[in-house]
Formats: sequence, C-alpha cells, structure tokens
Amino acid sequence: MIKNVYTIGFVLFIATMVFFFAMYFFGMNTNYFDNTMLINSFVMPVVYLAGSYYSVHTLRKTGVKMGFREVFGRAFKPMFVGGFLSIVTMFLFLNFVDPAAKDLLNFQYLDRQKIEMDKEYNTAKPILKTDEQKEELEKEYAQNKLRISHEMTKDKDFFSFRQFSYYFAAILVFYVILSTFFASFFRSRTEL
Repeated sequence: MIKNVYTIGFVLFIATMVFFFAMYFFGMNTNYFDNTMLINSFVMPVVYLAGSYYSVHTLRKTGVKMGFREVFGRAFKPMFVGGFLSIVTMFLFLNFVDPAAKDLLNFQYLDRQKIEMDKEYNTAKPILKTDEQKEELEKEYAQNKLRISHEMTKDKDFFSFRQFSYYFAAILVFYVILSTFFASFFRSRTEL
C-alpha cells in the first residue's frame, strides 16, 4: 500500500506526463492549445484531487488522529511534488527538446486571443447606441488589435521560465485551497 506522500506525488507526476505526452503525440493539431487548456482545466484537477484524497485517506484508514496541520500537509505535499516535477519537465521539454511545439502553442494562444477579441467586438458593436460608445469601442478594438499584432511580430514567449513561474504560482493557490478544504473536512470528521 502506498503511504508515502512523495511516492504519491511521483505518481501524480507520472500521470501528468502521460496526459502531456498523449496530447503531444496524438493531439498536436490546429486545436492543440485549446485541447491542452481543456485537459488542464478539467482533467488534471480531478487527477490531483484523487491523489490528494488517496494520500489523506491512507493515513486516515490507519486510525491515526489527524488535526488540521497533518491533513493539510498530507494533502498538499503530493500535489506540490507532482506539480513541481511536472512544470519543470514541461518547461525543459518545450524549451530545449521541442521548441517547435512551444512556437505552435504561442501562435495558437495569440490566435485564440484575436478570435476572442473579434467575438467580443462583434457582440458589443450592435448593442451600443450612442456614437461615443461606438467610438470608444472602435478605439479599444484598434488598440487591442495593434497589441496582438505587435506581440506576434516580436515573438513573445508565453512559455518562458518567468511565465512557467507564474503558472506554478497559480497552481500553488489551487493546491492550498484544496488542501485547506481537505484539512477542514477531515479534521472535523475525526473530531466528531
């Protein structure tokens, strides 16, 4: 039975890499960025939730009294280990092994931003009634269009070390919230 939080974290890392490389080998197409975002938004949180739950549940089954601190640590550590190893591996892969995949993701991200901007513009345009509002919308649209085209020409890198650091910081917030939920729930259950 797996009881070590670092082992569970490594299993989460392996699961993340399976999804990452499955998308890389089988899903690299015109929707690569969108499909990656869908997996990161809906599949990976469930995987990490299951890993965190399993980590807490294995200790809870032994009958050990667990307070908030113990449950929080037991839930947070595997997610941190799995997430950290995954982010580092993805960064190294996209920046050093296959920069073409990174370029594709960058291009598709900017293309998606342009599509969303056009959609917002086309939705807002018929709703506006005054000339002032229409003029302001046109001005904002022109500025945003210029910004996006400028970013395309200067090859902005959305997968640099700095950006990966921001992504990991956002992921850590999710881990803290989830660990706090587990700690509150399991602590209250053990004290009843």
